[in-house]
Amino acid sequence: MSVPSPATAPPGQPRKAATAAWIGSALEYYDFFIYGSAAALIFPKVFFDESDPATATLLSLATFGVAYAARPVGALFLGHFGDKLGRKKIMVFTLILMGLSTFLIGCLPTRAQVGSLAPVLLVLCRVLQGISAAGEQASANSMTLEHAPPHRRGFFTSFTLSGTQGGQLLATLAFIPIAALPEDKLLSWGWRIPFFLSIGVAIVGYVIRRKLEETPAFEQQTATEGVVKMPLAFLLRHHWADVLRVVAGALIASVSTIFTVWALAYATSDSVGMSRSSMLWVGALANVVALAAIPLWATLSDRVGRRPVYLIGAVGSAITMFLYLWAISTGNYPLILLLGIIAFGVVYSAANGVWPSFYGEMFSTRVRLSGMAIGTQIGFAVAGFAVTFAAQIAGPDGDDWSSVALFTAALCVPPVIAALSARETHKVPTERLGERTPRPAEERATVTA
Repeated sequence: MSVPSPATAPPGQPRKAATAAWIGSALEYYDFFIYGSAAALIFPKVFFDESDPATATLLSLATFGVAYAARPVGALFLGHFGDKLGRKKIMVFTLILMGLSTFLIGCLPTRAQVGSLAPVLLVLCRVLQGISAAGEQASANSMTLEHAPPHRRGFFTSFTLSGTQGGQLLATLAFIPIAALPEDKLLSWGWRIPFFLSIGVAIVGYVIRRKLEETPAFEQQTATEGVVKMPLAFLLRHHWADVLRVVAGALIASVSTIFTVWALAYATSDSVGMSRSSMLWVGALANVVALAAIPLWATLSDRVGRRPVYLIGAVGSAITMFLYLWAISTGNYPLILLLGIIAFGVVYSAANGVWPSFYGEMFSTRVRLSGMAIGTQIGFAVAGFAVTFAAQIAGPDGDDWSSVALFTAALCVPPVIAALSARETHKVPTERLGERTPRPAEERATVTA
């Protein structure tokens, strides 16, 4: 029996795949982002030494980056199995792992209860979160791209990132009432509630994703040429330049981590004095706007190309993040809200909504999940620790916002270079993606039925 090509797949599958990617990513990144809010607002007082608030905050933000350090390692394994076993299996596995590790964080004892063991356990759970996240976006992006109609790949793959923004919105909304609790209740039991909710996240996500069909592109590859024996070796031999482009492009995620974590910690510090709830609302409203902006930018990329839209996001983010951090330094809340929405909700969404198709189209079906997972997760690892670097750059008082803004702008330069050097792929047929020339005999020998 022949396997249908992506072009002849059942009409409802692209939408079903995009919906599963959106919901799964939203649930997955709800778990991931509640950690970011807690790392900025709660964990310095719960898991670290309160006698030195600046150091406690620095260490807490470092644990946020630990997951990003674990992500490249997770990408090596999950990318390998995703290109050998299929996209669906990885999507289900990552969701279960994220839900379990996040629930365990809510169960952890504090520093006051078990001393230095508390931050050690926190780091271990954070590593598990990182491994899970390493395969989540790459598998969901591959799933939606390979199900999508060729002329709408940008739109359908953007649902993964819309889901990510939805998860960030859910995480922010979950913390708004928690952050409003009295200090003693917040630090004793209140902070645990969003983490406990993750067990429901895992159950809902599992039910949704286990019913999703494998992509026709992967099934066709398996039935005809077979899967690659060693996806990583094949990837680095034939797609090393594209992997480097994705690594450089993924540094754009630094804008998200600086906005979500460092800017939140800075705004609520003694030097600025904004309330936790008011700043969480900035993030919430910016994410609401991003939910609408991401598919619009992605749709535009289906018409004019991936590169111009991505460049708008990368260059624009370098400028608008400077303005946003300046607004925080003034303490003018309406200005902070306006520039936060523009910077994160509108401008950053241009790059954020396009990169799933832009990166995924650089690779063939044989190594698409590996290429996206490894390339993005190495870049994201740097982006994750950008928060820690920003905390050091900001000085002993944590208020040198201009240096942090320049640092963020510098991290936007490699994505610009990567985009300018990449091929434009929005009109390339799905089955031709990642192919430059006919494959030689020695390359065909690396695959097996």
